[in-house]
Order: sequence, then C-alpha cells, then structure tokens
Amino acid sequence: MCGIVAVSANRNVVEVIVNGLQTLEYRGYDSAGIAIIEGDHIAIRKQAGKLSQLKQELAAHPVAGHVGIGHTRWATHGEPTSANAHPHDSNNAIAVVHNGIIENYRPLREQLIAAGYAFKSATDTETLVHLIHHYQAQGMGFSAASHQAIGQLEGAYAVAITCMSDPNRIIAARKGSPLVVGLGDGENFVASDVQALINETNQFHYLEDGDVVEITQDSCHIFDAAGQPVERELKTVTLSSEALTKDGYAHYMLKEIHEQPTAVANTIAERLYNGRISPYFINEAATAILQQVDNIHIIACGTSYHAGLVARYWLEAITQIPTQVEIASEYRYRKPVVPQNTLFLTISQSGETADSLAALRFAKTANYLSTFAVCNVANSSLDRETEHCILTHAGPEIGVASTKALTTQLTVLALLTLKLAEIKQVDEAVRKNLAEQLITLPGIINQSLLLDDQIKVMAEKIVQRDNALFLGRGVHYPIALEGALKLKEISYIHAEGYPAGELKHGPLALVDEKMPVIAVCPNDELLEKLESNIEEVRARGGELFAFVDHKSQHGLKDRVNHLIELEASGSFTSPIVFNVPLQLLSYHVAVLRGTDVDQPRNLAKSVTVE
Repeated sequence: MCGIVAVSANRNVVEVIVNGLQTLEYRGYDSAGIAIIEGDHIAIRKQAGKLSQLKQELAAHPVAGHVGIGHTRWATHGEPTSANAHPHDSNNAIAVVHNGIIENYRPLREQLIAAGYAFKSATDTETLVHLIHHYQAQGMGFSAASHQAIGQLEGAYAVAITCMSDPNRIIAARKGSPLVVGLGDGENFVASDVQALINETNQFHYLEDGDVVEITQDSCHIFDAAGQPVERELKTVTLSSEALTKDGYAHYMLKEIHEQPTAVANTIAERLYNGRISPYFINEAATAILQQVDNIHIIACGTSYHAGLVARYWLEAITQIPTQVEIASEYRYRKPVVPQNTLFLTISQSGETADSLAALRFAKTANYLSTFAVCNVANSSLDRETEHCILTHAGPEIGVASTKALTTQLTVLALLTLKLAEIKQVDEAVRKNLAEQLITLPGIINQSLLLDDQIKVMAEKIVQRDNALFLGRGVHYPIALEGALKLKEISYIHAEGYPAGELKHGPLALVDEKMPVIAVCPNDELLEKLESNIEEVRARGGELFAFVDHKSQHGLKDRVNHLIELEASGSFTSPIVFNVPLQLLSYHVAVLRGTDVDQPRNLAKSVTVE
C-alpha cells in the first residue's frame, strides 16, 4: 500500500522521483521521503504527512544526483512520523524503501541488535537495510549481500535499495507486492505502478513473484526466485498522462464520478452487438468453461465485494446458477466446500489486492472448474495469474474512494450474466431486454449526474450529523451498503447499510430525529415493502431521505423529508444508476465537512498488505 519510485539515470533524478511519487500518493500518504546518491554520501530527506511536506523540505534543503529511491507511505509498523518514514539507511552506506510487511522482522532485528546495530525507527523495514549492511561487512558485494538478505525475508514486500559502494546500481525485489521496471535511453526505473513512470517511458517489464532486478543507467538484469537470470516480456503501455490529471475538477473523485457514462460506454463497446454478447467479450476457451458452470463463488473486498453481491442477485434470478459471495479476507482462512463445476470469480479494481490474490492462489489448489477475474488494470498480478480476466475500461482511478471502477465492474458482471443467460438459453426476449438496458445505461447515468444541484441541497441536511442509515431491499441492498461505505470513507460520518426489512430486528433502536435515513427506492416488486419500512422510520421521528425512480407509483412525496426522483432505466441496470447519486451525496457531504476527499485519512487505494 506504499508507493516506490527508483531511478538510475544520466541526469538529476530528484524531480523524476518526486513526480512519480505524486502519482502514487493514492497508495499511501502518511509520510514521504527520498534518498539520493550525492557525491560521497546518501542524502536523505523525509517528512511525516503528505508529499507536499517533503516538497517543502526539498525546497529548503535541495539535493541532486543521478541515482535515487523514493517512497510514499501507508503506515503499518510504527506511527506515521518522520523517524518511521522511508527511506531507512544503515551507517549512510545503504538506503532502502519498502512496501509490505516483513513478517519475521522481530527475530532478525534481535540478531542485528546483538551484532551491534542500533535501530532509529519502529519499522520492520529498518531490519532489511541493516541486514544488507551486515552481509557487506562480512565481505559481500552489494549484489550478493542484497540477494542474501532478501532471501531471508518472510511475508509480502516490494523493496528498492541503493548503496554507496556501487553508486550507479539499484536493486529491487518483489514478493506479493507489485513492482514494474521501466526502460529508457541512458536511464532505467523501478516503481510500484506504471502510472508513476508514464511521463518517462512506455516500455515496461512486470516482475513476477520472487524476482530481483538490478538496474543501472545502461543495464537491466532480472533474476527469478532461484537466483537464475530470466527474461520477462517487455510490454508497451499506452496510458495518457492526461488521464492522471483533475482536468479542471476540484477533486479526482468528482472527475471520476462524471467520467462514468464514458467509462461504461467504453466497457460495453464491442462487447454487445445486435442484442447479443459479441465474441470480443470472452474467448472460446472461456466460453467453453462457462458452459460447464453449475455454481459460482465470488470473492472480493470492500467496494468490489458489493459489486459481487449485486451480481449474485442477477445471476441467480436470471440464470438460476447458485452463487455465493464472500469477503476475501475471511474466505482465505476457512475451508470452503467447493461443489463440482464451480467457477471461482474474483473482483479487484487494482488487481493487486492482497487478500483477493491470496484467495485466487488458494482457488488454484482447490477443486474449482476454473478461475475468472474482473479487473481494471491490465498486466496486474490478478490479470496475469487468473485463467481468464475480463477487463473493465474505467481508465485510471486516482481517488481512493472507488466510483467509476465499481460502475464498470457492475457493467462487466451484467455482461457476464447476459452471456450465461445465453448459454442457459434464457428466453430470447428477456435477454434482448437486458441488452437494451445495458446499451442505454451510459445515457441514463448521464441523466443522474444532472441531479447534482438537488443532491448538494440534500447534503447540507446531513453534514452536521454523526450517524446515518442507508436502506435498500433486494438487489439494491448492496447499493445501500456501498452508499454507507462511501459516506464513512470520505466524510468520516458513521454510516451503516441495512436491508430495510431488518430495521425492526435491531437498527430501529437507533432511529430518532437526529438520525438521517437514506432509502434507495427503485420501481420494483419490493417497493411497497420498502414503503412500509419507511413508515417504521417515520413513526420514530427519523429524518427520511429518499432516492426514487420517477416512473414508480409511489406515495412517498408527503411521507419523507427530502426526495429526489431519477430515471433509473430498467430493473436490471437500476442498481448501477442508483449508485451514482449516492456517490454524489457522499462527495458533497465530505466537501462541506472539509475532509480530504481524494485521500481520506487512514486509507489507501491499493491494499497490498493483509
């Protein structure tokens, strides 16, 4: 969940590293630092807080050099202080930046203390840098000492190391945490994500688990987990740096909310043709597997888990395929029963989510028919490791709170449902109707964005509250869960999503005139049931906020405090549409509360540690 940038070049690399870290702040922003080989010493600058603090430090105390490593941190071991910020050094001879957790750092630390090393931080990372120095003191060169030390680490990590004894060389390694190598002319790079380097190069090697890479200005050598030289495919990445800007919006999150019509259109493009799923959606091998599916297990985390919950309703109602949805961090530690012909499907925005990847790796050892994934990042670990990956086309999502990634995940899951409906020979008229709803979805989402001014007014009624309840029924219950998650993520208001029928089983005790209750009210067969649940809230004096399908024959106008009507398309795509105004509601509440919308406290975008 931290961000790493390392550069060896025939020019000053400080600006390159800082610019790269800027694009990686979504991975962590508790502290930031940089280490540069400057003449006869390693110049280290680091500060607690966001990257802006490091920039101020560099302005006051500039450094320059051709080789350096940088880091932006999401704290695991040790508080987010300057002392615990990366890079960490050993006797100013070696410096290290690190993403992940070294699980066996305690015994290693004890051995190093016994050997005379003094620790300046509470991090697990400092163990590694002293361990490398220890092996160098025994006569090993930089390369041998680094390989030896890295081989002793247990856990998941990505590291980059620089050393005074070999000042042009950077050594980096990955196990569980992502790392890419960028190639340039007279310069080479290492980073956690291609986004950090897209202004410098479009040529990348994606390191595999256990790989160690050594770069200089003019060379790049990769070694596998056994220490043997290995070639990794060189890929050309076509990512526009303009996609990483706010493009005039106040926040990335607001920009990404407004990009959803285009993102959905791009995700559908060439995958639907004349009311049917086109051959471009999945290949023949994947289709052959889907023809054998009798059960589906969906595994995901956070917002992606909510996408899976929506898909369960679709898959069971439309295709009659029994579907189970689980949180990856729980699934990986139990012993699931896998019925015959069960498809494993995992969902992740980044493709680097540690718990989801661990679940996928377990699934490969279990009795699953096959492994599928839905992911937004091509060449990510999830994309490379799953048997069949269906990519969304959301484009880069920088805001930590997911918006367009979720919407496009739901779009892909809807397409997958339609594909399975074809395989199961669901009535053609039903399938055509579902396809038509998907085709009109971008336009319907665009209409919901026009409600922005009304939603701002609604947000003003919630901004001073400390708690909120979100209610939904059926396929819209997961949307209530997602609405609550968004509000708590970026506004820090405690919020919970509930199936509306569960109110009387406990949550109703919380309802009074200080409790805002936000209801998702689609035009479906459960609307009358939901109206009855709303009456329960009304009778207890709760303040009611309702998002209502304008086509429904509801009687809510005189029974709720605040009502917004929207066009919600058909019942199939309605959950996707209702999610959009809830995103805007959370956004405006957060802005009014003055929180950091794009980088909410204690969170990071890509959760690469357990």
